Amino acid sequence: MSTALRLTLDEYDQMIADGAFDSLRDRRIELIHGELREMTPPGPDHSCAVDWINRWSLLHPPSSAKIVVRVQNPIGIPHADSEPQPDVCWVKPGKYRQRHPRPEQVLLLIEVADSSLDSDMGEKADLYAAAGIADYWVVNLSGRCVEVFRQPAGGKYADHTTHPMGREIRPLAFPDVVLSTTELFTTGPMEE
Repeated sequence: MSTALRLTLDEYDQMIADGAFDSLRDRRIELIHGELREMTPPGPDHSCAVDWINRWSLLHPPSSAKIVVRVQNPIGIPHADSEPQPDVCWVKPGKYRQRHPRPEQVLLLIEVADSSLDSDMGEKADLYAAAGIADYWVVNLSGRCVEVFRQPAGGKYADHTTHPMGREIRPLAFPDVVLSTTELFTTGPMEE
């Protein structure tokens, strides 16, 4: 009988600090429910979407907005022994040199999904809902739409809407900011 080694978030962070994963630096891994999970390398469409969302994130929040835009960097979810690496995350400003942002600091979390669609809309959606993340978007590359999850309750999102091309989405934290799904799916990150 084999048993998988489960790690706590603190153990995982200490292993990173101790260099335990240095030999794996070319592999993308994240901690989900105490398990190390290898992430699929991003393809060109995935990378282009992340770049576009990053540029949109940096150019469109109101000038008075106090946010930090994180791209493919971890957030810590201690109660679930998880440290996922969302594609784009807007967090409140803070001192993140000692630990990654926690769910209460997340204003908007975005995953870009092609081969990871089932996980991003299933297990990860449940993980983020249980953590209380109020605004979670999945950019569905194959469906050319954005799935928006809101109103976390009881480990699930009570509200799930689909926004195909031709629609606009507004982050809960900044309702004056608009993401055009048409622009997301038809322009590159450097195009106007």
